[in-house]
Amino acid sequence: MPAPVTLTGRTVRLESLTEQHAEGLAAAAAEDRTTYGFTAVPQGLDGALEFIATARADLAAGRSLAFATVRASDGLVVGSTRFLELDYWQGPVVWPPLPAGPVGDPATAVPDAAEIGRTWLSRHAQGTGINTEAKLLMLRYAFEVWGVQRISMRADARNLRSRAAIERLGATPEGVRRAHSRGLDGVVRSTAFYSILAEEWPAVRDIIELRIAAATSPSAPDRIGRGMGRERDEECVRPGQPLIPA
Repeated sequence: MPAPVTLTGRTVRLESLTEQHAEGLAAAAAEDRTTYGFTAVPQGLDGALEFIATARADLAAGRSLAFATVRASDGLVVGSTRFLELDYWQGPVVWPPLPAGPVGDPATAVPDAAEIGRTWLSRHAQGTGINTEAKLLMLRYAFEVWGVQRISMRADARNLRSRAAIERLGATPEGVRRAHSRGLDGVVRSTAFYSILAEEWPAVRDIIELRIAAATSPSAPDRIGRGMGRERDEECVRPGQPLIPA
């Protein structure tokens, strides 16, 4: 399984999700639940504890690595994100390919490909640039520490704001899988898929770093960072829609 790790940036700190984050997670999720429509968000302390327990079980099985998203300025928990769909390519080639965990000691194994998802932020943290820097930290760790070949991302095809945010990162659209699964609202949803490959990472990193610089420096070119800090770019946002219980 991937080893728990803390990723630290200027505005955000990603801490491996544990029970100590439960109260903060519950408080963050309770701020304004009308902003959550596409990602399951815990409700109340019991929901947060269950959310964390599931994440810890997935970590032990080598399936995902979940984080508490913590605002660096004051240590406040403002949401969560994770690596998931971890894919390990070691061992003999078999056909047809089957889902497989790590070969050898799972405590030291690292994935060859992964997905970033299950991201949500509290209402007051949305549009502050925290999400963009969190993605930079995760992508840098995946490509430069794990050495993955691919990072994937996905969004409900209806979630145009999230899809635009993923594309602003420099991810490449791979298409829309029609009638892919049932959404949280019970409607059969189509899913838009995106990816970043290892050879594309240096250029993508430059794009994200320029966007962050543009948002924090008045002298940076406005065209690079236009809109950053104002948009809600989390995967779970559905503006103007009624509450969907998560």
